[in-house]
Amino acid sequence: MIWYILGAGSLGSLWAARLSRAGLPVRLLLRDRQRLNAYRALGGITLAEDGRESLYPIPAETAAQGAQIHRLLLACKAYDAEAAAASVAARLAPGAELILLQNGLGSQQAVAAHLPRARCLYASSTEGAFRAADYRVVFAGRGETWLGDELGGPAPGWLAELQGAGIPLQWSGNILERLWRKLALNCAINPLTVLHQCRNGELAAHPAEVAGLCDELGQLLHASGFDSAARELQDDVERVIAATAANYSSMYQDVANGRRSEIAYLLGHACREGDRLRLSLPLLRALHERLRAYLQARGLPDT
Repeated sequence: MIWYILGAGSLGSLWAARLSRAGLPVRLLLRDRQRLNAYRALGGITLAEDGRESLYPIPAETAAQGAQIHRLLLACKAYDAEAAAASVAARLAPGAELILLQNGLGSQQAVAAHLPRARCLYASSTEGAFRAADYRVVFAGRGETWLGDELGGPAPGWLAELQGAGIPLQWSGNILERLWRKLALNCAINPLTVLHQCRNGELAAHPAEVAGLCDELGQLLHASGFDSAARELQDDVERVIAATAANYSSMYQDVANGRRSEIAYLLGHACREGDRLRLSLPLLRALHERLRAYLQARGLPDT
């Protein structure tokens, strides 16, 4: 069974290279003929890992044309997920299985609602990778990837296939709780690094601000029924800040490079859930508005 990958960014390219290295059939889906020609000119995906670079000449095609798709990794940005899924919807076989690997929350449910005949599995990853250039990815840190079914179905049989390819994947019986935990971590760290124009480690100079956000995020998690995700949240945030002290957050990098951020699927989603649950969350709301104003001032989308 061919693994199709739509979204040749950092994690999509990392997965593609690993699957190819393990001898599994994998194929990239690119947006249009221009992107396909650019990819072919480079000869494949380059993965930099442990000081070495390897080129993987993975076959590629445009999203709109080709055979039926039974397995798909959707690894694009959250704000592109619906349009990306729509671009391949006609190619999906009945019962096709999709792994949705997006930051934050909201995009996964939107994709699943538009693809009722497919099985949409949600993924949450803490692996570190960044795109140094088009189709060139640098593996920056080991982590974990959790996969699960919001509807409660069983783990797929191909899980071991991915694990054998070196993808550190585990099945979660409550994937929404894991996604919410990661969303809370991102909301407590990423927006502040943008507004303070700093690396993650420099947030140690703003302990009261971090603590206040963690308190409100904990309230939101409890009210949403995710008590385990709320447990020791501040301690975990502080550990992440210390462990990634030299790193710039993904949101910082997006904004610094003039790219759209995923604010709508992180802080925006948290605030919308707060509205639904009738929670005040003044610090989170103020942070959301400060970040929106910051993005507007730079001519970037604020939703």
